[in-house]
Amino acid sequence: MVGFILAFFTVILAFLPFYFLSSPERGNIEIVKIDLKKAIPDIPEDKDILKVPLRFHLSSDPKTLNPALAMETSSTAVISDIFSGLTKLDLKTMKVKPDLAESWEVSQNGTVWIFKLKKGIRWNDGKPFTADDVVFTFNEIYLNDNIPTSMRDILTIEGKKIKVEKLDNYTVKFILPKPFAPFLNSLGAEILPKHKLEKFVKEENFSTSWNVNTDPKDIVGTGPYKIEEYIKGQRVIYSKNPYYYEKDEKGRRLPYIEEKVGVIIPDPETALLKFVNGEIDYISVRAQDIIFLAHQKKKNFIIYDLGATPSITFLVFNQNPNAKIPKYKLKWFRNKIFRIAISHAIDRESIVRLVYNGLAEPLYTPITPANIPYYDEEYYPKFEFNLQKSKYLLESIGFKDRDGDGILEDPKGHDLEFTLITNAGNKEREMMGAIIKEDLKKIGIKVHFQPIDFNTLVSKLTAPPYEWEAVIIGLTGSIDPHFGRNVWHSSGTLHMWHPRQKKPSTEWEKRVDELIDKGATELDFERRVEIYKKAFKIITEQQPMIFIVAPKSMVAVRKSLKNVFPTVWGWYEPLRVYSISN
Repeated sequence: MVGFILAFFTVILAFLPFYFLSSPERGNIEIVKIDLKKAIPDIPEDKDILKVPLRFHLSSDPKTLNPALAMETSSTAVISDIFSGLTKLDLKTMKVKPDLAESWEVSQNGTVWIFKLKKGIRWNDGKPFTADDVVFTFNEIYLNDNIPTSMRDILTIEGKKIKVEKLDNYTVKFILPKPFAPFLNSLGAEILPKHKLEKFVKEENFSTSWNVNTDPKDIVGTGPYKIEEYIKGQRVIYSKNPYYYEKDEKGRRLPYIEEKVGVIIPDPETALLKFVNGEIDYISVRAQDIIFLAHQKKKNFIIYDLGATPSITFLVFNQNPNAKIPKYKLKWFRNKIFRIAISHAIDRESIVRLVYNGLAEPLYTPITPANIPYYDEEYYPKFEFNLQKSKYLLESIGFKDRDGDGILEDPKGHDLEFTLITNAGNKEREMMGAIIKEDLKKIGIKVHFQPIDFNTLVSKLTAPPYEWEAVIIGLTGSIDPHFGRNVWHSSGTLHMWHPRQKKPSTEWEKRVDELIDKGATELDFERRVEIYKKAFKIITEQQPMIFIVAPKSMVAVRKSLKNVFPTVWGWYEPLRVYSISN
């Protein structure tokens, strides 16, 4: 499949659920900001398009090749170009437009939607795409209680599911329990092939379908590309889907680029060197990379400044009563004052300066400056860096250094210590963890900091026995807050501090649930904004996730690529990108 792989190149979902995000001194260097209002892709002549593979960076191997099951960008970055939804987002207008759907109409009360599908579309194995695939995808996969997919959180309205019916081979009816403001955006979810996946649903082993050992020829979608080869730890090779339905003004089938190679490089420094050496055509740029790039003699690339990202980086404690952690630590982590004390001990300004060279924003809330309608710096509380205040708050709930060893103890004598993990190879988070460890040490907290493999980390966070104590990680953002429902709602699969609650375990979570559900059914935009702001204010006040920074997004692109219009929400008209000779 959400939440933070837009279209063609990035790893941020604009309109689907949140995902785990595995993750920029200027010299003489070209840094560009894109004005999408003026972005008009050119229409190249055939002779101008080089038939060379486009090479891009993948930071790790995928966990799955099944979009319904993917919850981390290591997976979604690999499979995003293989599939299509009924709708997609026009990044210039920020409005929904048809994709697999041709058109739609809605009843006066907003609860019945009729979609006409485009005819003549084929899956990349040549089989025809029909309404049966749409009905199968929603009824048998996304709305199936036995399949662990984040989309079910998105498609649940006040606890009730959407109903999907086939009217004919190219017409589908959606019946909503109530009006649902983000409905059209939610239909950007990947449509999956019934002829390939139905057997796995019937045999009740869908969760193992399309795994990383599956023959790529069996991974069938309607998107612009298909996977030709996947070699673990090395690369993913894609070829153009010969049946893809979009064409340019000359009637040529898109995309222009016929082959892509995703090069798997866990170490970002190695990836950067490969970019400079011409082995990769574009790459996300970190703060520390700017100086290095500025000193390159041959600057055959452009750096695009995309502004603040919607992605959030944070520290979160495990509050799950079923987790395999000591009960006394669970008691600490579930105490709001404990969490606020830790938040006051996070030196966000120093992290922005030392880790990101100033190319990030300190963050205290679930919302970043990229989410303009919902981000209000004066509305949400802040937790300034103040170690004295942090220690005072800890002492107010019984923590003291009773034996004079420099480590605080709780009232029962347990040392205040915990293990903090993050994904190995992410230098920003590793530096962040080191800074946090040293600052907490100053107030009597012992932190065992352990970077681990990203996919192992995600497994610890999302599956029993939930054996972890604290983690620094990131989540991708979304344009519509509802697509973070799988994070903010207590029943959500990515409600990381205590996922999949049958009912809210706290009164504040109950109130957030009510607001999240209310926001989904409120059709007046201004009222929706106020509803979500109330929910985010409660989350900020409670600090279940201690928000740290919102990084600035930058991408370096080789000058040989044309029609390049990157934004924090994805690349505008990515299928029209093409390569020319330098």
